[in-house]
Amino acid sequence: MAHVAGGYPLYYDAINEKGLGMAGLNFVGNAKYQEPEKGRENVAQFEFIPWILSQCANVAEAREYLDRMNLVGTTFSEHFPAAQLHWLIADENEAITVECTAAGLNVYDNPVGVLTNNPPFETQMFMLNNYIGLSPKQPQNRFSDKLELKTYSRGMGALGLPGDLSSASRFARVAYTKLNSVSGDDEESSVSQFFHILGSVDQQRGCCEVAEGKYEITIYTSCCNASKGIYYYTTYDNHSVTAVDMHREKLDGTGLVTYQVDEKMKINFVN
Repeated sequence: MAHVAGGYPLYYDAINEKGLGMAGLNFVGNAKYQEPEKGRENVAQFEFIPWILSQCANVAEAREYLDRMNLVGTTFSEHFPAAQLHWLIADENEAITVECTAAGLNVYDNPVGVLTNNPPFETQMFMLNNYIGLSPKQPQNRFSDKLELKTYSRGMGALGLPGDLSSASRFARVAYTKLNSVSGDDEESSVSQFFHILGSVDQQRGCCEVAEGKYEITIYTSCCNASKGIYYYTTYDNHSVTAVDMHREKLDGTGLVTYQVDEKMKINFVN
């Protein structure tokens, strides 16, 4: 998914034909890019995703390229200043988080395979300790053997899982959902489950005000079949799944191929 400006794709997320995927997420206030240096490969943040995906087949190769890269804040144009981002890079076996801060470029193993926004990734991971007692199973009374306490509802094993829309709470919630959810064996079931997982952190218009009369919403949600090169997405108004198969295009082509995002709601009338 990308915004095309002057024929150049400014990617939000992407996947290549080898099965390596990458996404950039807001990291406002913490992202600080480096100054260009002679003798190093200076990569602007807006070209970071295609720079990695055009050269790397997996996370291991991406790590090698990151070692010699200098991530800089060169702007795309006067209308597109450098976005303050951090990134999730993943293949079928592992995931990493990349953050460029005042401390420099940091690459972290990402064992949960999810990312939201602030605070920095190490802090997000540490805060998962707050939820060490959560479980998809019903809890046992450990409060006191002097009280006869009983569960009165299903799902009480996850009591305490945050439900607000802050990025730290969404990180904990989607990590818990991803790590505990059970998917079916076929692709359609897996795609359906993926959208249910991300639905746990969906943002509805009106619930998160960022300015007078302006609200944070989930503009789109996407997932990929990394082995088949199929990109699935839904939008805020269109929950029908739309798919693009990269292998139906010329992978060695030199021209940019684009598709209009399908945002119109579709209702399936059965009578």
